[in-house]
Amino acid sequence: MYPPPPPAPHRDFISVTLSLGESYDNNKSRRRRSCWRKWKQLSRLQRNVILFLLAFLVLCAFLSYTHLSSQWKALGGSPTEGERLRVEMPGLKPANPPVLPAPQKADASPENMLTMLPQKPWKHIRRGPPRLQIRAPNIDTKDGTQGEDKEQVAAPRDTRQEETPQRTVISWRGAVIEPEQGTERPSRRVVASTVPSVPAARMQTDPGSPNARQKGVIEAFLHAWKGYCKFSWGHDELKPLSRSFSEWFGLGLTLIDALDTMWILGLKKEFEEARNWVSTKLNFEKDVDVNLFESTIRILGGLLSAYHLSGDSLFLRKAEDFGNRLMPAFSTPSKIPYSDVNIGTGVAHPPRWTSDSTVAEVTSIQLEFRELSRLTGVKKFREAVENVTRHIHSLSGKKDGLVPMFINTHSGLFTHLGVFTLGARADSYYEYLLKQWIQGGKTETQLLEDYLAAVQGIKAHLLRRSEPKKLTFVGELAHGRFSAKMDHLVCFLPGTLALGVHHGLPTEHMELALALMETCYQMNQQMETGLSPEIAHFNTFSQPGLKDVIVKPADRHNLLRPETVESLFYLYRFTGDRKYQDWGWEILQSFNKHTRVRSGGYSSINNVQSIHKPEPRDKMESFFLGETLKYLYLLFSDDRDLLSLDHYVFNTEAHPLPIWSPV
Repeated sequence: MYPPPPPAPHRDFISVTLSLGESYDNNKSRRRRSCWRKWKQLSRLQRNVILFLLAFLVLCAFLSYTHLSSQWKALGGSPTEGERLRVEMPGLKPANPPVLPAPQKADASPENMLTMLPQKPWKHIRRGPPRLQIRAPNIDTKDGTQGEDKEQVAAPRDTRQEETPQRTVISWRGAVIEPEQGTERPSRRVVASTVPSVPAARMQTDPGSPNARQKGVIEAFLHAWKGYCKFSWGHDELKPLSRSFSEWFGLGLTLIDALDTMWILGLKKEFEEARNWVSTKLNFEKDVDVNLFESTIRILGGLLSAYHLSGDSLFLRKAEDFGNRLMPAFSTPSKIPYSDVNIGTGVAHPPRWTSDSTVAEVTSIQLEFRELSRLTGVKKFREAVENVTRHIHSLSGKKDGLVPMFINTHSGLFTHLGVFTLGARADSYYEYLLKQWIQGGKTETQLLEDYLAAVQGIKAHLLRRSEPKKLTFVGELAHGRFSAKMDHLVCFLPGTLALGVHHGLPTEHMELALALMETCYQMNQQMETGLSPEIAHFNTFSQPGLKDVIVKPADRHNLLRPETVESLFYLYRFTGDRKYQDWGWEILQSFNKHTRVRSGGYSSINNVQSIHKPEPRDKMESFFLGETLKYLYLLFSDDRDLLSLDHYVFNTEAHPLPIWSPV
């Protein structure tokens, strides 16, 4: 027997596979083939959806990049005008007795040269300040000036003012443009003004104390101001019923609009409180859209007027800063400005629903920009607005001097042809034709020709008489069809016509002014509350039981507007007929009875035809303090030389600016 054989030794094997012609790549190519295979397995609909989403994401990323880059460009620019420029002017202390001289050039002597704050290295030479005082606030500073770093006077306020404001304005987003270089910041070169200097105004005689009716206006102003200070200090507009505020631009609109009113009324303490807010709190470096027209007539006009009356250079510096921030609105293909501009980013745009601007808006900023150029010596302000005036003058589409309501900012042509009105969207075009001619010393004949042609057009196409009282009214014309509709805004016209006659225009204009003044008074008097509706229709057929003035339910609101009392002021100044003062007193009493809010302020109302339910709207417009009460105070004045109309022209927000002397 043989022994069993020994067990075979244990062996391990390793299998190696060699692939010729291929390198190791972690199967990437196989992965790509696998992804492609999966992509091909998708349906056509699925592939299209994925491609659409990818394209959408790329587009969003591109738009976000362009938007952010524009903001970085705007925010990363050179310091603003307001930051670079801080000049103090000597001799700005208001004085008594009240005088109303126009701005004069500063003396060349060293003691009268401009001085600079030490922290600001830039040097800029301005025209000297005016000395325009009427019962000015007494400033008891050491050197007689009103320094910006003076301690702020606290105004009475309610803690609710710190709540988040209720935004009442939609931010319009339409065509957006970038500001052109050189339009956002002013040139630091000193430009000699070519505009003639303003003659010294007559000094008033002893103004005495306010009469009884003027005291009534002062009391109404202080009641309105109490509500503003308590519930909306530093904000745009008071909501007196809810004891809160609303914001339009977020720039203290009511406060700025009321600065010159407080000065004229002799409210020293209130003016100083407001002045200190402007010095310490008013900041234009903010990302907010403003309407070019509204902000020009209220803010720019209010600051310029406050400068002329008080002589305080703070207001002129603020005005120049703000004017520079409005300039990008003129960067359009036609140079007809856009309606809105962001004062922080310098981006201007039209309303989101159209590329048109209204004719009244682009032609009712000239008084303010021209005066800003005259005071600063910076020509671009005047050039921009006068380009608009010349362009409108040359356009076709007018009807015997009457203009359409809209103009396209790209083509520079009128749109919505064949519709003519003196109401909203066109009214102040006619007003500023005359007032620019007066402001410039009656030398610009083109303005006068356009104004006279417009008056003839009004007479030929828009005038009618009502029944039964035969009231003369201004209607509207749409494609040859007349409408007996008249906005309360049209009640500026009697005063404008009378102003033209005062400055040498045909006396027949005064006849029309007197007739229209009666109509505007009847628009108030025939309402149960004694206050005019926003829009009136006139009865042109003799029908028993019907009044001359017909009001539709949607038109019977009253916004505390000034146009009627504005024209009463002009008519009393030029005729001396005290019935116009009596009519103004009736209107003030109606405001007190139907719009006054017990806790402070006045409210616009929804229904002028109901004394039991006028339905307050819970809003006090800034122009109630800036215009309505100012015109009432001037209407009741025993001194017809208070803000003489031979030396001052009021902008469409009732801010007085000086008349220039002729060349």
